Formats: sequence, structure tokens, C-alpha cells
Amino acid sequence: MADPYSILGVARGASEKDIKSAYRKLAKELHPDRNQDNPKAAERFSEVTRAYDLLSDKDKRARFDRGEIDIDGNPTGGFGGGSQRGFRADGFEGFGGGDGIDIGDIFEGLFGGRGGMGGSPGGGRRAAPKGANVAYKLGVSLPDAATRATQRITLSDGKTIDLKLPAGVEDGTQMRLAGKGEPGPGGAGDAIVTIHLQPHPFFKRDGDNLRIDVPISLDEAVNGAKVKVPTADGAVMLTIAPGTSSGKTLRLKDKGFTRKDGTRGDQLITIEVQLPENDPDLVQRLEGWRDPRNLRAKLGV
Repeated sequence: MADPYSILGVARGASEKDIKSAYRKLAKELHPDRNQDNPKAAERFSEVTRAYDLLSDKDKRARFDRGEIDIDGNPTGGFGGGSQRGFRADGFEGFGGGDGIDIGDIFEGLFGGRGGMGGSPGGGRRAAPKGANVAYKLGVSLPDAATRATQRITLSDGKTIDLKLPAGVEDGTQMRLAGKGEPGPGGAGDAIVTIHLQPHPFFKRDGDNLRIDVPISLDEAVNGAKVKVPTADGAVMLTIAPGTSSGKTLRLKDKGFTRKDGTRGDQLITIEVQLPENDPDLVQRLEGWRDPRNLRAKLGV
């Protein structure tokens, strides 16, 4: 039987935190998007996810530890690991030569009652298995991830669900929707939603911060100005101080990604002074003017 503990590389007594940490590490390493040319990594990713699905469910983990189910949640069957005993009933000779036993007891042990079904190896009634989990991918923009904007996902049955992104969301973060998987005798399985942060035309992620390059004109740089800039929460007016140079970074507090503790990072804005090309008016205005500073002195030239 496949051992989910060995698959995740944790001890049988591992805490929920240790199991989650081990899974996240392996999931990042083996994610199909990072191993498109390695089919074995995809198989391993599926195996790791299957192991985590079982061990993250307290009831399933306990039943696995007792030997009642396998890694897929299916009943293991058998006699519960007991010693072999002979039996005699209606002329049938046992294989152990021991005490006689009513053959009805055998069926009761197997099926939970004379002629019944669904019993556990110990004679009790075993819970019916749940349906299979269903995996989904959800693409999320950087601004939506930063603000934890509600996302809508359509399930395989055609129903839609609105999801609130978790604090501290990252690329590869998984969300579990209980009972939204395939139906089964013991109830529906779960839906496992994997978050994929999508590239953005001008925002970039930098840890908990959002970065953006903002172009300004020469006159805005020289004289100062108020310019409109985008943020994850919407456009704001940014003050450009007179004499601002290209490369200067300005900071907007609490406009970055939401951390796990609910606080937010910042938005970092890098200024780019853009000059017009072949502008005769600008050339005429600067004619005869020279900047007296040695701007490259620190370069040793």
C-alpha cells in the first residue's frame, strides 16, 4: 500500500503544520507549470497532492493509520489483520485446525451482518467512501491577488461559486471547497482550486510589494507635478517633486499584497523621465546651456 507519510517525507506522528509545510515545498518544486518537459514531475505532483488530501483530513488520516482505507480513501478489506483461525461449519473443514466457528460469523465480520454489506474488518460498520476530488485552475491578476478580490469559478456541474482569496495568496496556493467534488456513496469529494498569478502588463510582484514604472515628461520632472498613477485599488494622484530624476523610487503605503496577518505591503513607483525625440523647440531652449556637474565622477572617469 502506498504510504502518504513516505510520499511527503514526514513521520507518522507529524503535526498538521509539518504536513502542510512539506506539501507546499514539494508542490512548488513539482508543479506542472514549472516542469512542462518532465512528465515524471507531473506524476509525482499528483502523488504528493493525493497524499496531502488524505493526511490533511483528520478522519481519513485516522482511518488510514488504523488500516481501514488506502491512500485513495478506498476500504482495504480483509480480516483486520487478525491471526488465522480454522473453522468448521456444515461440513467445511477449517485451515488452522482450531475451534469451530459458525460460517455466518465470517460473513458478519466481512459485511457487517449476515448477508449485509459495508462492515469494517473489526465487525463494525465502515463508512462508505466519498467521491473523488476534482482539481481546478484559477488564473488571478496581480491587482486582484493584492486586494483579495472575489473570484468567480465555474464547477464541472455548471454551477458558479464566488471565492474570497486567502490572505497571503501566492502562485500555487490551493483552496479546498468541501463537498464540491464528484458524488460518491459516502458523500461528494472536494474541489481543489490551485491559484495561478497571471503576468500583468505593468505591475510586477516584489515580495509583499507591487512595483510599477511610471513615465513622466521633462517639464514634469523639472518643475514638479501631480500625475495620475494606477494602483491595485484604483488610480491615485502622485506628487512629483521639482528636480525629480529618472530612477527615483516613490512609495505608496499599504497598496501592495495582503499578508497573512491582514496587513499590506507597499506599491513602489520607479520614475522614468522620458525626453521627446528630435524636438527642435527643446533643442533651441537648451542651446548654450550646460550642466556644470560631473555626473560620472563616481565611475572614475
